[in-house]
Amino acid sequence: MKQENIPKVEIIAVGSELLTPFFQDTNSLYLTQRLNDLGLEVSFKSVVGDLWDDLVESILTAKARAHLIFAIGGLGPTEDDKTREAFASALGREMVFKKEILEKIKSRFKRRGIKMPSVNTKQAYIIHGAEPLANNHGTAPGLWLELGEQVIVLLPGPPHELKPMFENEVLPRLQRLKTQSVERLILKIAGLTESKIETLISDLYPEDPTLKITPLAYPGQIELHLTDSSAGQGNEGGSRIRELEQKIRECLGDNIFSSSGEDLEEVVGKMLRERKMTLAVAESCTGGYLGHRITNVSGSSEYFLQGVLVYSNESKVKLLLIPPALLEKHGAVSEEVAHVMAHNIREESTTDFGLAITGIAGPTGGSPDKPIGLVYTALASENGVEVIRNVFLGNREAIKFQSSQKALDMLRRHLLKYEKR
Repeated sequence: MKQENIPKVEIIAVGSELLTPFFQDTNSLYLTQRLNDLGLEVSFKSVVGDLWDDLVESILTAKARAHLIFAIGGLGPTEDDKTREAFASALGREMVFKKEILEKIKSRFKRRGIKMPSVNTKQAYIIHGAEPLANNHGTAPGLWLELGEQVIVLLPGPPHELKPMFENEVLPRLQRLKTQSVERLILKIAGLTESKIETLISDLYPEDPTLKITPLAYPGQIELHLTDSSAGQGNEGGSRIRELEQKIRECLGDNIFSSSGEDLEEVVGKMLRERKMTLAVAESCTGGYLGHRITNVSGSSEYFLQGVLVYSNESKVKLLLIPPALLEKHGAVSEEVAHVMAHNIREESTTDFGLAITGIAGPTGGSPDKPIGLVYTALASENGVEVIRNVFLGNREAIKFQSSQKALDMLRRHLLKYEKR
């Protein structure tokens, strides 16, 4: 192997549908994560359509530069499923019929009370020298082929087939390629921009290349991925990760809301449950998205009592008793209206907290005084009402998410005060 015996890894996602705006290649993201867990870094990713020449060209390119090649998709029974055949051609190998594979496919159809279509017979052919990988969730077997130090793995495209095949058939075979012991930790942060975080932690970036901090920016949230790929199987990596985490926490403090993978709504839900406190929300521009996120957490009925969607001015007056004169004077998107929305939903629901959102999600409706992305988030509690003026960037969906994220973070920070009393 080149480069200190660390194999180069390439993933080829096969399917013309992946080159349209209607399908996303999520399989390669899953594979990348699982490979990273083994200390295997992906060097190349490509998406190729079903045209024979394009497929063969992508295979030959991968073969020339990668030691471990994964091909996803194109193992089905239809005319446009050509991955097996294209690999056989590119490698100069024959296709070999396996009767035992055909019997398994027939048996699968028989269990469903269906006669196997003749087109499925092609799935019983494998590349000469390859080892079939069992598919207990579909008809297409995967393939494992070793060419000296080079390994080629063919996997089915449907995620419900690919994932169990990888976990049960591929992962055990890859263990021998594991070159590093990898420890990972993700710190999720709200309330700070990426540039602000960079300023605060710039002195913490390790000089050791096996210990890394990788920032990833999302609307309303920044993640710091801490990775220790030091060799060996001991717990040194975990210790170094924890030391680095502690230093980052000293810099970022309460802006870090998770180090265990939880989303913000899960963190807030846990805090409400532990304190036996309740919540209601009033939403305008987010159209129920805040309530959706809160109720997406199992057990949220313990603390979430009610949500009101008041999109029009009439509904704000009727359902939240917003004074018409207030709407006329300040407009629906205003600090004053957000204040009353949060206060009234808390009073009406008799909850500990009321969250409210009103704003302009775009792409229309903005003005010089009230631009697209202007959102007021408000939190009502026993201490009164706090309102924050925000201007979010992005498309409509991004603005709605950032609005809900800000509202949840306002509540999280308020709940933290109970711990410090």
